[in-house]
Amino acid sequence: MGKVTAVTDATTDATTDADSIEKAPVDYPPLVQVILAGGSGTRLWPMSREQFPKQLIDLIGNQTLLQATMGRMAGFSSFWDVSADPVVVCGTEHYFATYEQAREVGVNARIVVEPARRDTAPALTLAALAACADGQDAILVVMPADHSIANLDALHRAIDVAARHAQAGSIATLGVPPDRADTGFGYIRLGSELRDGARRIERFVEKPAAELAAQYVESGNYWWNSGMVVVRSSVWLAMIERFQPEIHAACVQAHQGARETTECVIPDAAEFLRSPSDSIDYAVMEQLGKPDSPFAGVVVPLDAGWSDLGSWDAVWQAMEKDDCGNASNGRVLFEGATATYARSQGGRLLACVGTNNLIVIETDDAVLVAERSHVQDIKGLVSRIKREKSPEADAHRKVRRPWGFYDSIDHGDRFQVKRIVVMPGARLSLQMHHHRAEHWVVVSGTALVTRGEEQFLLGENESTYIPLGIRHRLENPGRVPLQIIEVQSGTYLGEDDIVRFDDKYGRCG
Repeated sequence: MGKVTAVTDATTDATTDADSIEKAPVDYPPLVQVILAGGSGTRLWPMSREQFPKQLIDLIGNQTLLQATMGRMAGFSSFWDVSADPVVVCGTEHYFATYEQAREVGVNARIVVEPARRDTAPALTLAALAACADGQDAILVVMPADHSIANLDALHRAIDVAARHAQAGSIATLGVPPDRADTGFGYIRLGSELRDGARRIERFVEKPAAELAAQYVESGNYWWNSGMVVVRSSVWLAMIERFQPEIHAACVQAHQGARETTECVIPDAAEFLRSPSDSIDYAVMEQLGKPDSPFAGVVVPLDAGWSDLGSWDAVWQAMEKDDCGNASNGRVLFEGATATYARSQGGRLLACVGTNNLIVIETDDAVLVAERSHVQDIKGLVSRIKREKSPEADAHRKVRRPWGFYDSIDHGDRFQVKRIVVMPGARLSLQMHHHRAEHWVVVSGTALVTRGEEQFLLGENESTYIPLGIRHRLENPGRVPLQIIEVQSGTYLGEDDIVRFDDKYGRCG
């Protein structure tokens, strides 16, 4: 940690001259985009689910929020070197979807797979360790994966200013000048003004009540906290070591014991589980204003059409609207409706007649109707669905897997029917079940079936039976997607009744 100590010592000197940062630093490190993709987005239910959260969904535009974030540094024109691959931190359950979405947009991401959720401070610590593993003290440009930015040029200008402060040893965050009193955001109280338009950070404020939020906006001394941070790797590691030594120690040990593949870095699970759970704001940012802190914090204004898309109302605000203030996705018709957002995800026609200030979301297995003023209550609704152990909180009817997807068509007492699609060249794990048997009927494509000691091919309209307790595997050796209908029968049909013996996607453990 000698390198970190040296930068930490320089930080104290840099804080006294932060307002003189106007020219490009002579010796500047590369910028590395860090994308934090571990959120769950429960306020955007029923689109966002535990197994497929909002960053993996195309809420606005043709790309998912994660894909849009991956392209956010494209076209960055400055003296900074931004050629390094982005670092994406995600959970184990979202790794395959994250990898596939990066591949779809041609991004060679360095994916760090968190063994468990520990909030954003440990996630950023793992990213910092991965980013400086090659010996470079890179400047991290940290972005949540689930935000929306309308003006990338304005974002790039703000990052450029923030990177200059980060180069001098400060930690910089991007603050959004508020245009309304919003209780869904944290706020930053502004300190003295610097020559480049940035402000010193006086303190962070958690999401306030409506009356207090109105006072903040009226005073002009507060900006919204965007959650975007720009900081040198070594400075972040020094800060987390000083303020949260348990997080630092656990992440360093987890990184040192990490298992690396060509696609990802998997930190040591046992060591990472020792880390406390904490956010960037609580763990570090709120410590900056204390008298004994040797670190400086600055906030750079961001006027780029930013939204954290933290609710359906925020999605409505970020979308293009008709003359009556309505916005929609999918097959939607409005008749006499105003200020309504409607989304038809399941393909059915969704008609809104005379609605006003409503959110209407339709999926294959759930429908949400809510007043826009009550969208923050959806989080409590999802908690209730979880307590009742209803499947709609966890996954969609259509569930993506690294080999393709399955769609639960029907279920009842002791049976379940699925449509399974296996992509060309893909295969399921070699597995068995303790509580269910399965019947497979090939609808299209060619199936290579392993059943016990047998291995055989099935074509269209052919079928087979997998008895309870027999090892089996389904593969697609062809060049077109394989589609089968699976009928399960047994005393228990949960997805956790799978014992894997071999898996090309590393899921046996």
